[in-house]
Amino acid sequence: LSLVANPDTTAARLETKPEGFGAVLRTALGRGVVRRALFLSFFISVLGLVTPIFVLQVYDRVIFHAGLSTLYGLVVGVVLAAVFDYVLKQYRARIYQSLGVRLDVVTTEALFKRLLHLPLAELERQPAAHWQSLFRDLEMVRVRFAGPIALLLVDLPFVLLSVALILVIAAPLGWVIAVIVLAFLLLAWASSRKAKARAGEEKQAQLSRDGQVTEFASARQVVKAQVLDEAVTTRWREAQHQSIEATLQRSVSTDRYRDLGQMLAQGATILMVTVGALAILNQEMTMGALIAANMLSGRVTGPLNMLVGQWRTLVAYRQARARLDALFQSPIEKSGGSVPLAESKGELEIQHLQFRYPGAVNDVLVALNGRVGPGGLHGLVGPNGSGKTTLLKILAALYEPSEGRVLLDGADVAQFARRDLAQWIGYLPQAVQPFAGTIRENITMAWPQATDDDVRRAAGRAYALDFIHDLPDGFDSQMGEFGLKLSAGQRQRIALAGVLVRDPPILLLDEPTSDLDREAEAGLRDELHALSRHGHTILIVTHSAVLLSVCDGIIALRKDGRLRAAGSAGEVLPELGLVRADGDTE
Repeated sequence: LSLVANPDTTAARLETKPEGFGAVLRTALGRGVVRRALFLSFFISVLGLVTPIFVLQVYDRVIFHAGLSTLYGLVVGVVLAAVFDYVLKQYRARIYQSLGVRLDVVTTEALFKRLLHLPLAELERQPAAHWQSLFRDLEMVRVRFAGPIALLLVDLPFVLLSVALILVIAAPLGWVIAVIVLAFLLLAWASSRKAKARAGEEKQAQLSRDGQVTEFASARQVVKAQVLDEAVTTRWREAQHQSIEATLQRSVSTDRYRDLGQMLAQGATILMVTVGALAILNQEMTMGALIAANMLSGRVTGPLNMLVGQWRTLVAYRQARARLDALFQSPIEKSGGSVPLAESKGELEIQHLQFRYPGAVNDVLVALNGRVGPGGLHGLVGPNGSGKTTLLKILAALYEPSEGRVLLDGADVAQFARRDLAQWIGYLPQAVQPFAGTIRENITMAWPQATDDDVRRAAGRAYALDFIHDLPDGFDSQMGEFGLKLSAGQRQRIALAGVLVRDPPILLLDEPTSDLDREAEAGLRDELHALSRHGHTILIVTHSAVLLSVCDGIIALRKDGRLRAAGSAGEVLPELGLVRADGDTE
């Protein structure tokens, strides 16, 4: 362990892909889907005009002229049109059903992969409920492109066909239909303004409520042990009340505009019939034209009224799309780039390192320079909040330094992908989070090709082999959700075995014995000491005298994140007052 001072150069650590969520959507939608839908909707809309024209001809030709042969011909034609209309609608429905499935598959996989490639610091900035809500945002995307709103949007342009036919067969009603369309558009615009504000409030309230549920699920042992029922219930009730209030306010607004739309549609019928009746009395149009125009007006007001009612869905989609775009435009970890190292000799170096959390006022780590390794067992000590865990995350390339850089065997770690770094640097967090599954699955999750010998060796090095053999199912024992079928110390050793299974030359361990008993701590100390003597570079954050007693070097941080001391354990421990008069480590 030594101190160095080198010039600061910083490489690009993250990748940015500016295309956003749009690229994912284009892949999911494929080519020609929208064109096919518009093409089918055009013919469906044309066929929808057949019935009003049929009614017009029956009233104006068949009834007044007793044209039975004409009636039979018209009936045959309208039946054929109805059958063809049904076939086209079924075909269009199949297109949207297939599109919905494709959207679900492509977008959910893209979102999950995107989350996996986000930097750890970005993932920690938002609560778990936020990331879960993004998958609900995908449901709004599916509804927009493969749900009722998608059909509405492709049908809307062809409302003009009905308007044009009204102008042809019932010209005196032209101004009426123009006023109706304008009124509906104004109503939709007013609805959109209200829906935008209400939807945002409702989303935030739901996130807060879901966050309370997530907190309870994660801390259920503490809740039960400390009898926090009333406190948790109070917090949840407040969040639930805000969610219900926001939903109620949105529902009131939505219902108001929906009812206004229905009233406007009724008013449109009354106005059409009234003006049409006056035109008939003035011999400006026929009875058949009035009835047909009234039917056509329903084809105009129906989609427009639906647009008013569905505007909340469109607003929710736009907000969901904005969140997804922001996520897909944010920087991600490198997926490739530099030629990886053939092997690592286990030397880590930091140069002019500083770190500040986003939005924070003060730096957590200040002006750190140093080198660890190759080889040896080194301790990282300091008071709570001095930045020990943060430093380990930076060394593991989980955090990006605000200034300075980290070198692995003289190469900036910023040039390597996380997958490559994981081969050389193993990191054990202070709070381990096992996955549901067997012990073997948890140990080999990061390296599925591990052999049985690899698994046993890793478990032995983590001082976990004995207790695993004592379990009825051994390595096939189920750990349960969050690993709760095992003790905290057992979970910690299983997690350490998962780090050791790939045998990385550098190990960064954050309080690896915090949940272990004295016997297990001593056993793990011996295993780590043996690893350090076989070429591994091990840096441990610890307050344990058992581990400090075998450390070769010590790095001590101050409360303000600056270096207090660094050097051999024999030099630094007495300076820190961690050695008793008899020479034993306290």
